[in-house]
Parts: sequence; structure tokens; C-alpha cells
Amino acid sequence: MTKILVADDEADLETLIRQKFRQKIREKTYVFVFAENGRVALEKIVAENDIDIVLCDINMPEMDGLTLLSKIGEQHPLMKTVMVSAYGDMENIRVAMNCGAFDFITKPVNFDDLEVTIEKTIEQVLQIKTTLKAIKENNILKMYVDKNVLSFMETREYESSFTANEMIEATVAFIDICGFTSISEKESPDAVVNLLNDYFDVMVKEIINQNGIIDKFMGDCVMAVFKGDYHLDRAIDASIAIKNHINNLPKNNGFSPEVSIGINSGEMISGNIGSATLKRLDFTVIGDVVNVSQRLQSAAKKGQILIPEACYEKVKSSFQCEKIGSINLKNKSDDIVIYEVIS
Repeated sequence: MTKILVADDEADLETLIRQKFRQKIREKTYVFVFAENGRVALEKIVAENDIDIVLCDINMPEMDGLTLLSKIGEQHPLMKTVMVSAYGDMENIRVAMNCGAFDFITKPVNFDDLEVTIEKTIEQVLQIKTTLKAIKENNILKMYVDKNVLSFMETREYESSFTANEMIEATVAFIDICGFTSISEKESPDAVVNLLNDYFDVMVKEIINQNGIIDKFMGDCVMAVFKGDYHLDRAIDASIAIKNHINNLPKNNGFSPEVSIGINSGEMISGNIGSATLKRLDFTVIGDVVNVSQRLQSAAKKGQILIPEACYEKVKSSFQCEKIGSINLKNKSDDIVIYEVIS
């Protein structure tokens, strides 16, 4: 759908446009908005907020077309304006083009020519939108991806790397913001999302400080993976830092943020999981170790960091832990002994 603003004080032009483009209006290919002068046109641009093209007369009361054209150029530089005027002398054409007009059509309007011009202008608008989207995606990518990775992505190895699945030794941590759903019932959607993002930002910084990887965000929970030397120790260090940092954050509308964390370590499958048909694939980890970590998080109370006994045996000389006892986890035939990491 393309929204087109027509700024012209001739009332019969609206009727002619509606007749000429009735099929595309009916199909919602084009949506026309009309204004009787430049002042009203500017108001419509602000109110509608999604206008792509302006068809603009030159001679109008209150605000003429050339003044409107200059203001559009200043305030809405991505919007394309086509001048439609009886003043088709070279001087007016040159002034309009110098002010930023995309094209110029003379009256009486040849509607076949107008349709071709609109289509040409739409193509230009779409090209600009596509370019801006690519720039935005590229800038977002650069925010989160190391420059060496970006260079790697330009090579053929990049595509083949996504087919590589392997068994790795790593630690997984699930970190959940306790009771966050309660605040979503009291605050506006914008406030909820902004607050959640603030909490996530705290978590992400501590995870990155310990060379962890953000695997995914799931509702109000973060899944992080730690690989390499001392991956279990680094996961616990990050979790303690997150717990302390979150606990020191101020209340928001009576809500005091706290986290519950489950950690497990061992062998897991690392691979590209998802649907090739949908072209939605996530490079992630799966396996029993991951499942246990998530279920430990579900079992953890506010402020608790839970690990299984096998992890405790590896880190007991480095961290103070308290034995909780045996618990039964979903889909596990035997109970497992768990410990709470204190400091």
C-alpha cells in the first residue's frame, strides 16, 4: 500500500483522481489523502505519519506549493514530491527541481502520464526504504558482532559453518526475573518493555564480562552459554554478579527485581536448530544438560542460584555452597541432589 497526499485547491482534481484510480483505491494499492493548501498538507503529513508521496500544486492559498516543497525537504527529507501545476514554464520547473521536487507534471493533467510518474516515484521510495533497512540492519549487526566475525561472514566458509554440528563441553545458565509478569498487569506496554530491557542489559553486561554468550531471550528469562577454560566457574561468577546487581536496583511501582538461576555443566550438542523452510535457524545448544539447567531455574526461589551435585564437586573449593537436598525434576526418573551457591 502506498499513501499519497494530494495538495491542491481545485476541488474537481480530487474527483478526477478518485475516478481514475478507483480500482487501485478499491484494492488498497493506493490510499489518497487530500489537502486544499500547503498548511493543511503539512498538518496531514504529521497526522497520517505514513505518507510516501506528495502531489503538489504551486498556486495555492495560505501556503503555496513551493513553500510546502521546501518545508517537506526540511522536515521530511525521505518523502518524494511531484509538482502538478499549470505553471509549467522552465523557470518554475527549475525552481521546483532545485527545491527538491522528484518530478513535474503540467496541467491539464494527463492521467496516464500521472500514473506512470506515480509508479516511478513509488519505485524510488521503495529503493530508499530498502537501503535504509539494510543500513539499519548492518549497524545493528555491527553493534553486537566482532569485526573479525563480520569479515568471516563475507567468506564462503560462513555458509558451510552453519551446517557444522558438534558435541561440546560447556555450561548453561538460565536466569529468570522473578514475578515480572505481575508488573505487566500494572504498567503500559512501553514501560514494561523498557524496564525488561534495562534488566536484560544488566545481565548481558555481566555475562559478557565473563566471556559468556547470550543464546536467547525467552520472555523474562535469559539463556547464556559459557565455553572454554573454567566455563563453570565463569558462569557462576556471572550469576553472582547478576544477582547482586539486580538486587541493588531501585523498586519500580512497588516491584523489587530479583532473579532465580539454574546452572548445569557437561556435554551438549551445539548446532543450527530451526526451520530451513521458514529460514529461521538459531545456533544453539540442546541436550539433557540444558534441560536440567532450565528445570533447576524453575525450581529455584527468589535470589537462589542452584547447581547439581556434579557441578558442586567441581567448584566447592572456589565457592561457598549450601546443600538443599534431593529434588525430582520433570522427566527425570531419579532424584538429583542440588546445592545453592551463596558466594
